[in-house]
Formats: sequence, structure tokens, C-alpha cells
Amino acid sequence: MNEFPRIQRLPPYVFAVVGELKMQLRHQNIDVVDFSMGNPDMPTPQHIVDKLTEAAQKTPNHRYSVSRGIPNLRKAICDWYARKFDVDLDPDSEAIVTMGSKEGLAHLSLAMLSPGDVVLAPDPTYPIHTYAPIIAGADVRSVPIGPGRDFFEDLCAAVRQAWPKPKLLFLCYPHNPTTEVATPEFFQKIVDFAREHDIRVIHDLAYADLAFDGYQAPSFMQAKGARDVGVEFFTLSKSYAMAGWRVGFCVGNREMIHALTRIKSYLDYGIFQPVQIASTVALNGPQDCVDEIREIYRKRRDVLIEGLNRIGWEVPAPRATMFVWARIPEEFRKMGSVEFSKMLLREAQVAVSPGLGFGSYGDEYVRFALIENEHRTKQAIRGMRKALSGVTEHADDE
Repeated sequence: MNEFPRIQRLPPYVFAVVGELKMQLRHQNIDVVDFSMGNPDMPTPQHIVDKLTEAAQKTPNHRYSVSRGIPNLRKAICDWYARKFDVDLDPDSEAIVTMGSKEGLAHLSLAMLSPGDVVLAPDPTYPIHTYAPIIAGADVRSVPIGPGRDFFEDLCAAVRQAWPKPKLLFLCYPHNPTTEVATPEFFQKIVDFAREHDIRVIHDLAYADLAFDGYQAPSFMQAKGARDVGVEFFTLSKSYAMAGWRVGFCVGNREMIHALTRIKSYLDYGIFQPVQIASTVALNGPQDCVDEIREIYRKRRDVLIEGLNRIGWEVPAPRATMFVWARIPEEFRKMGSVEFSKMLLREAQVAVSPGLGFGSYGDEYVRFALIENEHRTKQAIRGMRKALSGVTEHADDE
């Protein structure tokens, strides 16, 4: 049998273990409350759908588009940055449209990295931050992130210990899965650090709009000199409930934008043009829908956090993202996140993502995605209360 080296570097998908058990239960007609995948359940706002429908009726829009995105969408991206972050960007040289942020992250890694290059990535983190460099042939060094850690101190230590010298740093704030947040001062430290060590930075800003309790997520691009050292990705998936539309963009450093533009010109013809036109309306149009989506996630967060703490599972409320990062209760921690997640499925009919799937430092945690409504969330709390108390009592009996 032929060997495929890049595929061999990819480990078995941890989330598939929970996914298979979830499917088995559903095939038995067992109702599973599913918090496992960050797949928004809300409909895309109607004015965006209406624009898609209108644009799809026009025959010229059925032709090939351009891989870097239509000019009006790139301008809308830059206008959005100017309004939201007071950052001025050139739509011709500092912005590119991507098929969601995941595709862009992967292709930029492929454009920038060679076998043997060293990349720094948080651990735990969204898998593409680790596996995009691995697919490109690079080596990844983990930087721990999470409650009780100083990421910048750990980053400094990682650079001192890495050989060869790291070429690229991945960041993600607000962070998936840990929900850690950043300040403008932190981003300035990162820019200065990157300049000192000649490291490029890729920042994933997927949850820019999903911030709560007065917190506002800053952009990496707001730091002085940020576009000299890196780029930032954003996606319409969460803010506008457009996950399946696959629209994102990358802004910042001209050399990195050019590299992504060049490689995409060989690989795709861009997103279906009516989708791009509708995305322009999303960015330029009324933003009440974003506020409404944020409020839905806040209410779901509050119901889940209140419920978990009520049943004795102490979990702090995240200040941002559409996730809750919950440390496994102490009496179950030795099980590890995969076995604990399987136990919740079997005993409580609740699906969560095992923290191990995001990196080795995540194995004491599970991630809840806020994709179930408040009624279903309360149902899940009842199931988990019975499961956790039942397992505890059974353990005591033994």
C-alpha cells in the first residue's frame, strides 16, 4: 500500500470517538442534548438571505469569481475594520477573502512554511492552528494557555527552548476552546516580541463580536506595528450565523496577504459570487442582528453556568466566545476528558467535546458549545445532575 506522509502525521480524530457514540445513541432513538460542535443553530439574518436570493437570479453572477474576493467585499471588510477598530486598511493589498477562516489559515501556512520550520501554537487550541502547519510539513511547539497560566511568559520560555528559531506564531483571542481573552496591551507586547525575534504572527479573531459583560475584544491590528509582523483572520460564521456560507477574510501584512493571494490563485476561483454579494450586505448593513445573536449566546451561557454551579460543577462564566470551558469535577478528573465525555453521553445523554481533542494540556477539561436553546440546556443540567451524583454514589458503594 502506498504511504501518504502528510496523512500519517495527522493523529486519529479524538472528537470522532464521542461522535460515534452519539450516533449510536441516536440510532436507538435516544435524545442527546448536543453541545459538542461549535455549529451555530440560529438562522442567517433575513436581509442577508434576501440579498443572496436576489443576486443568485442574475446570470452574470453564475460565472467564475476571483480567488481573492470581489472588490466590493474587500472594501466592505476594510470599512468594517475602520468602524469597529479604527484601523485603516488597503482593500487591494491588505485584505483577501477566504472560504471561511479555516481554509485561509491552512493555505497561508502552506504558502509560508517549509518542512522543518518551527511554529508556535497555543495548547489547547482550535485544531487547525496546530494541523495547518503540520500539513505544511512544519514542526509545532506547544505554548500552554488557560486558567492560571501566563501565556506571554510561557511564550518567552518556548522561544528560548526552541531550535531552530521559530518562524511563525498562531494566536486566537477570544480563545477557542479556553475562552481566554486579550487586552490591547497584550497585543502590543506580542508585536514587540515578534519584531525582536523575527517571528510572523497569525491571529484568529473568529469571536470578535461574541463578548459579554462589558468586555470588548480588541483587534491585533490595533497594536502599533502589527501589520509589519502579521495578519488577522475573521469569519462571518459566528457574528452573522453564516457558518455554512464559508466566508472569512484575512487582513494585515502585505507580504503575507500576497503569499495567500498567490497560492489561492492556483487552488480556487473564489466563493460563489452571490454569497460574496450577500456578505457585503452583512458587513455594510444594519448590525442589530449581531447584537441579537450575541444576546442569545449570553443568555445560553448564563443558563448553563448557573445550572452547572447549582449541581456542584463549579465553572466560571466566560467573558467571550460561544463556548464554556469546564474543568472536569475533581472526583472524575482521573478518567481523562475522552472517558468523561463518553460517560456524560451514556449516563446523561449530553454530548460535549473532550479537551484532549484540542491538545494535551486540555485533558482535564471539556468544552460546551452554546448551540442548544435554554430549554434544552436545562434538560441537560437535569441529566448531568443525575449522572454525576449517580456515578459518585456508585463509586462510594464500591
